This record gives sequence, structure tokens and C-alpha cells, in this order.
Amino acid sequence: MDLDKLIRERIRDVDDYPKPGVVFKDITPLLADHVAFAGVVDTIVNHHGRGTIDKIVGIEARGFIIAAPVAYHFGAGFVPVRKKGKLPSRTHEETYDLEYGTETIEMHVDAFGPGDRVLIVDDVLATGGTAKAAVDLVRRGGGEVAGISVLIELSFLRGREQLGNVDVHSLVTV
Repeated sequence: MDLDKLIRERIRDVDDYPKPGVVFKDITPLLADHVAFAGVVDTIVNHHGRGTIDKIVGIEARGFIIAAPVAYHFGAGFVPVRKKGKLPSRTHEETYDLEYGTETIEMHVDAFGPGDRVLIVDDVLATGGTAKAAVDLVRRGGGEVAGISVLIELSFLRGREQLGNVDVHSLVTV
């Protein structure tokens, strides 16, 4: 099976969403295909090696869908990183720039134990703002960033450059 081809066939481009000029990468066809979805999860787990990760961070919202089964396969805990105001307890927060404003994400202050090895999982790496904010949150919370895995990397937006020496693993690069 050619997983790269299968993944690419299951990602739908939606023009002018959520605003004119943007081509949205819709992963719902991929999620609906058991073989493609399982292949994505297995590839992320195999890339990082079983037994090497203590916690998986999933970034709201589509990152949750991929991160939860990855956490299960690692036997690791799942930590949600959410938009400001969505978590019920004390949080660390990180604000970052978008092309059209700013956004703030949060994580519970007690999400990690000292030295927990943390893998950050999301659906897309674009400009790198969200991923960099998640890296900063993990480090502030006492975790050690083991890497970032994304389903799709939009290389033309150069988000990887925002992440310094963090190991970035992407399944599909466009």
C-alpha cells in the first residue's frame, strides 16, 4: 500500500474557505477511511518509537482527532491545548500572531510532570504560530518537547522555520 498516495487522495481541497483566497485542506474524507486513518496513526507512532513518549498534546480541534489514538497506542496521556477560555482549571497561555490578528491558546498548568517527554500532534503545520505557541506551553509546563507530528505541512508558508531545532515530522508536504 502506498500510504502517501492514499493520504493525498483522501485530503480534499476546499477553495475560498474560511475566507477568499484560502485553500482549506479538509481531512474528513481521510478520517472516514479506516485504512488511511489507521495508517496515519501508525506512521506517527512508528516514527517516534513506542515507549519514548509520556504525553501527547493535541491542538484544538482537528489535532485532537489524530492525537487521541496516537496517545492510546503509546500508552501515554492526552493533553488538550485549547483556545482561550475553553479549559476549566488554571492554565498557562500563549498568544501568537496570525496573518489577520492574534490568537491565544491554553493548557492546564498541571498537565505534565517534571521531565515528561511530550509529542505535539496537529493536523496542519502552516505558518508555525500555533505549533510554536504549543512548544512554548509544553516547556513552560515542565515538559520536554520530543517532537511535533503533523498530517500536512504547507511548506510554502515556512512554518518549520519558526520551530528552531524541534523535530518536525510531517506525513504529507505540499
